[in-house]
Amino acid sequence: MNYWLVKSEPFKYSWDHFVAEGKSMWDGVRNYQARNNMMAMKAGDLVLFYHSNEGKEVVGLAKVAKEHYPDPTTDDPRWVVVNLVPVEKFPKTVTLAYMKSDERLKDMALIKQSRLSVIPLKAEEFDLIVALAHE
Repeated sequence: MNYWLVKSEPFKYSWDHFVAEGKSMWDGVRNYQARNNMMAMKAGDLVLFYHSNEGKEVVGLAKVAKEHYPDPTTDDPRWVVVNLVPVEKFPKTVTLAYMKSDERLKDMALIKQSRLSVIPLKAEEFDLIVALAHE
C-alpha cells in the first residue's frame, strides 16, 4: 500500500464538501510531478486530505476508489484524474506549522515541495500524522 497527501483550498473544495458528495473525481491537476503521483496511486491507497492556503492543516483521511483515467475536464490526453472517497474526519487537525516543527517530519515532501498538490508520503510520516490527529 502507498500513502498520499492531496491538497485543496477549502473555499474551493473543502473536506465537508467532499464528505457531502461521498466521493470525488480529483481533477484539475496540471503539474507533471503531481500527475505522475496520481498515476502511481492504486485502489485502496490511503490519502490525507489537506486544506491549503486557509487553515494549512490535515483534516481527514480518504481512500483511492478508482485508479487514474483521462481527465474529462480537458481534451489534453496528458492529464488524468483519480476517484477518492472519504474515510474519516480527524478529531484533531494537524497543522503545517506543527509538521514543520516536528523533527520526524523534516524530510516530508509537503515541507520540501510545498507547491505540489499530490504528494507521496512515507509510511512513517503517514502513521505519525494519523496518530497526531487522534491524540
